[in-house]
Amino acid sequence: MARHRPLLVTDDLDLLDDVLGLAARVPLDVDVEPGPEPARHRYPDAPIVLIGDAAAPACARAGLPRRRGVVLLTRDPRPDHATALADAVGAEQIVRFPEGAAWLVDCLATVAQRHAVTVAARGRILAVLGGRGGAGASVLAAGLAITAGKVGLRSLLVDADPLGGGADLILGWEDVAGLRWPALAATSGAVDPPALVAALPSRGDVAVLSCDRGQPGGLSQDAMAAALDAGSRGRDLVVTDLPRSLDEAAVLALRAADRVLLVVPAELRACVAAARVAATVAPHTDELRLVVRGPAPGRLRARQIAQSLGLPVAGTLRAEPDLPRRLEQGTPPAGNGRGPLAQLCRRIIGDLGLAGGVAA
Repeated sequence: MARHRPLLVTDDLDLLDDVLGLAARVPLDVDVEPGPEPARHRYPDAPIVLIGDAAAPACARAGLPRRRGVVLLTRDPRPDHATALADAVGAEQIVRFPEGAAWLVDCLATVAQRHAVTVAARGRILAVLGGRGGAGASVLAAGLAITAGKVGLRSLLVDADPLGGGADLILGWEDVAGLRWPALAATSGAVDPPALVAALPSRGDVAVLSCDRGQPGGLSQDAMAAALDAGSRGRDLVVTDLPRSLDEAAVLALRAADRVLLVVPAELRACVAAARVAATVAPHTDELRLVVRGPAPGRLRARQIAQSLGLPVAGTLRAEPDLPRRLEQGTPPAGNGRGPLAQLCRRIIGDLGLAGGVAA
């Protein structure tokens, strides 16, 4: 996953050769961008950012977000010049070539070790959002969490749409005690991942972090980061239900996701609306996929929708006439393990490589 690779920002070919040569010793792949704008969507999530001194002024002018783990690379012998550039981009460390090469190799090796542990220990993250209002994204997100629990996986459903009805209501769990977003957002300091997951409403292997209908409000980026960290450490699958209007918390969830599903009803107007949503989402992920939901009153096919949006299809969802009644009665989506929704959820889980799913 690209978000675990170091990011190098430089258009200096000699510096590029030096860094890639050092990374090859580890070995470790490095994402390379020539300037701040193409690097912007990877910048917040890369484990470490290396900025060449020639690109540093442009990075400073671009207003990239301040973060930890930024290193300035230079060959310039003038300490004051390098210090000024480091301050401009918020770099914590200055590596001067060639004498700093050994330090950089050790740093990259540490990143590689952490990456190996992270990939082995963390669960997968799915993000789901609708191509238009009422597309059925929340139902699919809930169905994925429920289906994961039914196939022996521990799942967490994260409700990231403050203006939605609440994921606990979709599950029929509105009376289940546990932590909701306002309580998490009010906490300060470090959050213990096992304690956080244990405090959420849950049944069996499925837990939910829901918005609170009694305390509406936006979600902070820090609270979302804590939720995703806790979920990916303690669960096999985290499913985030995102709003179409992206805030900072939703963008963070998109960047963290292993796959993003855009639910689009098979209708012409829905496709037009979904094109705008896709254009907003695409800069934050390389893993955007379509889920086309029937019925198709104008006989619009999934292949046609995929071609018009330029996106691959993760699956299609046939109409399930009895689903609205079951939801009104408090039965979770895919709760009986049968029907088109349950089948699609098993397939999506299988495509992620998770045990218990049914890969295509």
